[in-house]
Amino acid sequence: MANSVRIKDLVGFDGVRSNDLVGYGLVVGLNGTGDGIRNAPFTEEIMSNILERLGVNITGEQFRPKNVAAVFATSTLPPFSRAGSKVDVTVSAIGDAKSLLGGTLIMTPLNAADGQIYAVAQGTIIAGGAAARGDAGGVVQGVPTSGVIPAGARVEREIEFDLSSLQSLRLALREPDFTTAARIEQQINRDFGRRVALMLDSGTVQLDIAGTRMRSPAHALGRIENILVQPERKARVVVDQRSGTIVMGEDVRISRVAVSQGGLTLRIQENPVAVQPNPFSEGQTVVVPRTRVAIEEDAGISLAEVHPGTTLSEVIAGLNALGVAPRDMIDILKSIKAAGALHADFVVH
Repeated sequence: MANSVRIKDLVGFDGVRSNDLVGYGLVVGLNGTGDGIRNAPFTEEIMSNILERLGVNITGEQFRPKNVAAVFATSTLPPFSRAGSKVDVTVSAIGDAKSLLGGTLIMTPLNAADGQIYAVAQGTIIAGGAAARGDAGGVVQGVPTSGVIPAGARVEREIEFDLSSLQSLRLALREPDFTTAARIEQQINRDFGRRVALMLDSGTVQLDIAGTRMRSPAHALGRIENILVQPERKARVVVDQRSGTIVMGEDVRISRVAVSQGGLTLRIQENPVAVQPNPFSEGQTVVVPRTRVAIEEDAGISLAEVHPGTTLSEVIAGLNALGVAPRDMIDILKSIKAAGALHADFVVH
């Protein structure tokens, strides 16, 4: 089937999900770009706790290192992760550290929402930016206060989930749609030659594990997730006003509409003039303001007709015929939507 997608790319299996982890730790080995202890007292506190656990008594000592930084470590625990496996870790500074480049994260427990420790992170941070600073200024490229540790956390606790005992399983559509759900039900039943799937609503299809007659639920899911289905998408126009990007779905339609677009520019120019007294006369130099104000109206486009589009290419051709820049096109699409002639969801970022 043309434009077909695997079921695994359209749905999530009920209970088969990842879990978010977070921890609070310390990064050491920074080249003078760590937290200022005066501005981040929590850094001194966690450093003291770590040293005391290692048997170093620092009671009453004054230390002001510049090579440490307090950070949050975040990770995602994939489904069916086993003890001893490794996951990636993202490290982000929470104090006034300038950069985490070259730092090492000290053993940091990672907790889930239930407060239990599921992994422990440690390793050298790979930061994606750089920073340089002098007495009169500096330059920063990228985000040097955040980085990653590939395979930097080791799983210590497994999440209990007995997949083999399930008698039924729900498939949750990532983009709920009645047509797509009905097609998933139809394709699964056609593949097994009997009724094993039932659409419950636009976002859920229930699967009868026993009806599949497979050796286990895992075998059934392994067969189902590779079945091809042609999804049905909502007509949608997505625009990013910051970059001027416009993305239009295949099913976008525009009714017959007339469009006129122009621009108004206000220019204000300051040309101050210094007036000085005559030579050998009494007086002082005075700066006299000179302001020039002008209003310019761009010619823009005259009233143009956009014919109703039956395909995406015709819609694009009609809009391109207006001859406007992408940022002006965003305003035109917004106005066409307000006029009720754009038949699609209009999403603005």
